[in-house]
Amino acid sequence: MTKLTQSYVHGASAVPLIGETVGQHFDAVVRRHPDALALIVRHQGVRWTYRQLKERVDAFAAGLLALGLEPGDRIGIWSPNNAEWVVTQFATAKAGLILVNINPAYRVTEVEYALNKVGCKALVTATALKASDYVAMLRQLAPEIDTSAPGHLHAARLPDLRLVIRIGGAAPGMLGFDDVAGLAGAPERQRLDELAPRLQFDEPINIQFTSGTTGFPKGATLTHHNILNNGFFIGETMRLDENDRICIPVPLYHCFGMVLGNLACVTHAAAMVYPSEAFDPLSVLETVAAERCTGLYGVPTMFIAELGHAEFKRFDLSSLRTGIMAGSPCPVEVMKRVIAEMHMSEVTICYGMTETSPVSFQTAADDPLDRRVGTVGRIHPHVEVKIVDLEGRIVPPGEPGELCTRGYSVMRGYWGDTEKTAEAIDAGRWMHTGDLATLDAEGYCNIVGRIKDMVIRGGENVYPREIEEFLYRHPKVQDVQVIGVPDKKYGEELCAWVKLKPGETASEEDIRAFCRGRIAHYKVPRYVKFVDGFPMTITGKIQKYLMREQMKKELGLVDEKTA
Repeated sequence: MTKLTQSYVHGASAVPLIGETVGQHFDAVVRRHPDALALIVRHQGVRWTYRQLKERVDAFAAGLLALGLEPGDRIGIWSPNNAEWVVTQFATAKAGLILVNINPAYRVTEVEYALNKVGCKALVTATALKASDYVAMLRQLAPEIDTSAPGHLHAARLPDLRLVIRIGGAAPGMLGFDDVAGLAGAPERQRLDELAPRLQFDEPINIQFTSGTTGFPKGATLTHHNILNNGFFIGETMRLDENDRICIPVPLYHCFGMVLGNLACVTHAAAMVYPSEAFDPLSVLETVAAERCTGLYGVPTMFIAELGHAEFKRFDLSSLRTGIMAGSPCPVEVMKRVIAEMHMSEVTICYGMTETSPVSFQTAADDPLDRRVGTVGRIHPHVEVKIVDLEGRIVPPGEPGELCTRGYSVMRGYWGDTEKTAEAIDAGRWMHTGDLATLDAEGYCNIVGRIKDMVIRGGENVYPREIEEFLYRHPKVQDVQVIGVPDKKYGEELCAWVKLKPGETASEEDIRAFCRGRIAHYKVPRYVKFVDGFPMTITGKIQKYLMREQMKKELGLVDEKTA
């Protein structure tokens, strides 16, 4: 490719976008590969072919129509990873319903907000997960459930909700998940067939709530076209086919599981493999070995946990070839270990955000090793990206600025929030990500950090990720996160949270001494805190704002900007 003269790239491609709905494409894949293995769910003992998955999807979709749900209605799913999740994903797409992904970690107030924000008419819910009793929380929100006939709920706090479907069997006021398929008679199945050509690929299919650090979460509204094409091109980059088995320990409620996982697999007739309800490193290692998985997904913290597991060496992971590390910046040293010790010679890194379906950049199997471990790759097909300065001007190659993206992948908008949508998507349809990035002359992208995470120390711009990458080289460091904290003299100072490898010890001075003379003096952390872990979301994203608040309290610091 011609060397860039400005930080703008366009993913020109001879492979056309898919002009179908998810349901149409799913059916076409099943016709071509009916006996290929589609879904393995280890904790449920599920092993379904594509034909068997389609039978369940069609029955559940027709059952939803029998219950009075209409195309365009919103139906929530509040559940950890299981077979019912994937059935619901494809059944709602075929019925023209908008699936609303609800974080399994949500509690009463958050669930109330999510259901009411988008007007969910129905909800598919798990019974419980660890300390989360979903049914009890629903009853707290809507005590009317116990005295309502299934499908006829009228709850004061959830005015739109009419129907609750419980995974694991019926309960007072709730239908059992399997009961829904039993309602699918000939008229409903015929209606499902008649719906297929009427549904349009630009119609909304999915609402995913972004985990905002301030204010209420926003509902990113995605179409068939958005997520089907993104899943397809992710699978293309990974060279997936019907012989692949992809281990998916990331949550399905998030784009990582639902798009990079399920849709990348289904568009290539590969098998989706779920090792457990929620992430457990031992279950992942057992599943990869037992099922001879060819691919493995995870955020960096998951791979770190797997590599660091006491029993890691007893598992045969030689079947692995590919996979994805994404969700937050991927440490170079961790990537090298994944390639060397987990046999993932073709592992890829992806970059994106929920609002862009999500992937905009991805490394390729034939990229040079330094590019594959040190960048997020090159632009995805049919997507544009530019890097701009504070005035919105495109910067030269190598210069950091805000990453903006445009193309088929950009969401319709935030549900019911035109103001927030206008803040994120400008008049040129560019989605402003809030991420700081650079593009080199060959078009490879490097994520420098979040605009809001950048530290300005004494007038110097400091990117925490650069220091994190450096500290990963310390022989005793297993994981590290760097933040800025208030400082009267310099405005901000650096603080490193360090998680040491098992059995190792170190002092704050050891960490600082490792830095001195090897990185600029203003990049040496003033504060070092040794920790066992980091505050993070269920998807593995580090919550640096919580770390910042904790350090301010511990050190008695006052933010000069707000004081």
